[in-house]
Order: sequence, then C-alpha cells, then structure tokens
Amino acid sequence: MPSREEMLSALVERQGAENVQKLQAATVAVCGLGGLGSNVAISLARAGVGKLILIDFDCVDVTNLHRQQYKACQVGMPKPVALAENLREIAPYIELEVHQARVTEENLMELVGKADIVCEAFDNAECKAMLVNGVLESNAERSANAAEGSSPTSKSAAQFLVAASGMAGFGDANSIQTRKVSKKFYLCGDGVSDVNDGVGLVAPRVMACAAHQAQTVVRLICGMEPK
Repeated sequence: MPSREEMLSALVERQGAENVQKLQAATVAVCGLGGLGSNVAISLARAGVGKLILIDFDCVDVTNLHRQQYKACQVGMPKPVALAENLREIAPYIELEVHQARVTEENLMELVGKADIVCEAFDNAECKAMLVNGVLESNAERSANAAEGSSPTSKSAAQFLVAASGMAGFGDANSIQTRKVSKKFYLCGDGVSDVNDGVGLVAPRVMACAAHQAQTVVRLICGMEPK
C-alpha cells in the first residue's frame, strides 16, 4: 500500500502542488449514488478531494451494474456503504462521511450544509428540483446573513451547486455540455433526453455527464471558473 505522502506526491506531479492543496482542503457532498453520483465520487477521489459526503437511501441492485460503480458481489449492500468500500480501495486516505438516507426538505442542510460544493445526482425530477431549490434558498439566506455583518465562515459561505439534466440514450456524447446558470449554480447534460421518454441509460453517456460534473467541481475548487 502506498503511503499517504507517496500518493500526494504522485498527485502533485500531475496536478500541481497548489491545486492538490486546494482539493485536499475541500468537502464535496454527492447526493444520489447511482450512475451519476458513483462516477462523480470516484473521479473526485482520484483527483484528490479531501472529503466526500456520500448520500443515498438505496441498495445496489443487479440492474445498476451496467452503469454504476459497484461490483456484482455488492448487490444488496447499501449504496453508500458499498461505494465507500470501493473508494477506500482507490483513495485509502480520503475522508468519507456516509449517510444511508433519503434527502428531504427537512434534512437537506443537515446532510450537506458543511460541504463547499453540492453535487446533485438524483434520477427523479422532483428530487432534483427539491435539492436545487433548497441549496439556492440556503445560499440566499447565507448571503443575507453575511450582508448583516455575520462573520464569514465555512458554514456561512454560499455553496456551489453542480447539477445534471439529460444524459439518456445513445446520442452523441458531445451534446452533453456544462452551463453556468447563475453565480453559484452549474448544470451539466444535454438538457433534453429523459428516461421517461422510453430511452434507456447507457454507461458511456452517463459517465460523460458525470465527468462534466466532476470536472466542474475540480475547476471550482481550484479557482479556475470565471467569477
């Protein structure tokens, strides 16, 4: 097993010391650990993000294996537990906070409130809207508190939100793009395709969208996105 210092040194060689330092200091919440979220989490762990908050209420099913980052031997395991197991094989020194829970309006900020960036990776439109609205409303409250003179801390700073919409089917992966919706809100996907149209989810296209989300998170942490 490589030491923590050896693994960090390898990251620094590829990504630069300043970027690795920023990534190591960051906390990212991944909400939904299916095709999007499991791929996002693995990409962020490989990139050197210091802490991931993993949230999902579901268990691994055999139908998940064609596009989600689980193993056949993990069928039946809670997704957060199974994904944490896989992440520790890839990045043994990462800090993980695991929640087998369904995200609701009531517990949303309790689960993700300490994250610098929130990744929305749900497959249900209502859940997506709930999370996006909840984070944006929380950001508005944090901004109002800051304007009133509250001390700027990690808990009071507005969070970045990286969400996804549209990655179904066999369409061209180049149609998946990243769009800046507002100052703290980014949206990845083609914005059109939907599994409800009778179109299935195919691993490469789902992974392409997840890669857009993960790359946006990395760029935000490293300060590479224009303000």
